[in-house]
Parts: sequence; structure tokens; C-alpha cells
Amino acid sequence: MARRDIAGIFKSAVLGAALVGGLALPAQADELELSATTALTTDYVFRGISQTNQNPAIQGSLDAAYGIFYAGVWGSNITFADSLELDWYGGIASEWNGIGYDVGVIWYTYPGVSSTDYVEIKTGLSYGFTDNFTAGVTNYWSPDLKADALEAGAEYTFGTIMNFFDPSVSGLIGWQWFDAGGDYTYWNVGLTLGFMENWAVDVRYWDTDISDASCGAITGGPDDCSGRVVGTLSASF
Repeated sequence: MARRDIAGIFKSAVLGAALVGGLALPAQADELELSATTALTTDYVFRGISQTNQNPAIQGSLDAAYGIFYAGVWGSNITFADSLELDWYGGIASEWNGIGYDVGVIWYTYPGVSSTDYVEIKTGLSYGFTDNFTAGVTNYWSPDLKADALEAGAEYTFGTIMNFFDPSVSGLIGWQWFDAGGDYTYWNVGLTLGFMENWAVDVRYWDTDISDASCGAITGGPDDCSGRVVGTLSASF
């Protein structure tokens, strides 16, 4: 069920998990650290469902971290709710005995259409089995939507190639549940190629088990839930 029908369901991509599905945690810091990201993507896909009717999106975020605490805002164009989404988030993220944890609150807002705003509680755990391989699980619970999403993901990094490229492969599978029904499964797998320290290109395949007929009834676009390849160019500062 897409947000046009139930006021939105958080995208896997927010919080920098746009490419990895939620395994990345804010780094610990002894002082205030500020950062920003910007991205151009061929399709804004949230939990397997296009939020831009399979059209491109421009996205960006501003983040602050201090010790285990972090906060930020992320935005993107969309094709509903006055065409703008702003997500505000904050929480704590750190590591204990090799296990990473992330507990936070995310407030999804749609300026001009406040009736669609909602909150999710995020809880995540990850573990680095080797220097190159990390896996984790993340749950998103929305008391407003009476819904849960559980994601299991993994990432493998290959190390620097030719002192320039930093490739990695990652994927996730997620399950979305609603008290009112309309549950579904979604997944993705892709390659991320970092370069020039701050830049990255991601090519990712997304899909769901939602039928074309059901997707069309929910979003107005029967192909918005089908399999597709999404390309994203991003930069961080």
C-alpha cells in the first residue's frame, strides 16, 4: 500500500540508507560534526514503490552528530502531497561489543498537506562479521499508521581499487504490515561505486510482490510497484 493511499510509508532510502537499506550508522564524534548530501536519482523508490511515478528526483539532507546523538532533515520531490516531502529525524547510534545499534524517531512531513504527516520509531542492529561484510536488521513502527516494516540487509565492501574506486554490493528484503491489511514484501540488490572521496554511483534493482492491478488501484500507476533498475548519483560534504 503506497503513501497516496495511507499518507505515506517511510522510504528505505532516508537516513543515508538510500543505498544500503539502513545499515549505516552515524559515526561517533567527540565534537559536533555537520554533513550534507545531495543526490540525483532516476526514480524515488520507497520500500519497492515509486514515489515519483517512475520519474527522476532530486534529494538532499543536512545532518549533525555529537557523540552517540544525531539529527537531520532529508527532502525529495514527489508526485503527490503538493510534490514535496521533508523528513526530520533524530536518535542515538553507537556500538557495543561489536554490535551496532540505532534507535531514533522519524517525522515525515508534507508541507501544505499536514494531514498526511506521520511518525515512525526506528530500531536497528548491525554486526560486522569481517572488515568487509556487515549485516543487520531494522524495524520501523508507526503508531499513526498502525503499521510495521522489518528489513534485513547486508553489504560487502571490496576495498579501494586503483587508489580511486571503492565498490560495494548490498541488498535487503523487507516486509510491510498494516493492521488494516494490504501487507507486502519488497527487496533490492545493487552495486555502489564510491569515487573521489565524496562521490558515489549506485545501480540498484527494486521489486515487490504487489500485483499490477493492486498497484494501479493504490498509486494510479500499475507499474509503480514492478521491478525496475534505479540509478543514483550522490555527493556528500
